[in-house]
Amino acid sequence: MKTVVLVMMILVCFNYLLKQTYRKFYSVLTSSIVCALFIGFTWHFAIEQSKSQITHWLSDASLMLDIAVILTLEVAIQMSFCILAAHIQTSGKVKPITIWIYRVLRWFPGVLIFPVLFSILVTAVFSLPGISFKLIAWSLAAIVFVAIPIGRVFLKWLLPEKEIRLELLFLSNALIAIMGVIATVNGQTAVAGISDVDWAALIGVMTFVVAGLIIGFCVYQLKLKRITNKIKNK
Repeated sequence: MKTVVLVMMILVCFNYLLKQTYRKFYSVLTSSIVCALFIGFTWHFAIEQSKSQITHWLSDASLMLDIAVILTLEVAIQMSFCILAAHIQTSGKVKPITIWIYRVLRWFPGVLIFPVLFSILVTAVFSLPGISFKLIAWSLAAIVFVAIPIGRVFLKWLLPEKEIRLELLFLSNALIAIMGVIATVNGQTAVAGISDVDWAALIGVMTFVVAGLIIGFCVYQLKLKRITNKIKNK
């Protein structure tokens, strides 16, 4: 479980930096200041935590389910940004409401980065005994403040194509969603598994799927035929 959570934290940081490559420098600077101040002013809460408390949180099923809701919303928003960005890049004319939604989603940096920063702060406090907690917090805040713009520049240099970065952001969020199911369920399932297969239900579902595919294919062919006729008439 700890390994899964650690990998998710790394992916969250990577997604956060990757999202910054689509934002202006002043917004990236603002985001860096907010993250740095968050670390600097939360050290009072960080020193009150313990490893046993964090382990208890990870084993709390109700808390994990609440986190799953936040995780799902975050992933949905980031994936929506990727889909809208791809739609704008490939479409000739886009509605103003689409542009407005895209700009709002582009400004949204994500909220999962804050629990990750808090976890890093707690780890730093435990790893550096004998040093002032305030000094550790503000030193880490300075590192984060510098690391975010540098990480943005490095990713833009490493991946100069916007399309590749967009696809990578989409796939990375999909991976977080998959790993989030593993981490938040924590070995528990809401429905007990069964060994018998309901063949009638399976056949019914497959029938609906096949019927939907046939209807969709027919509708596509009709639309394609109409477009072809319009081009010929012109």
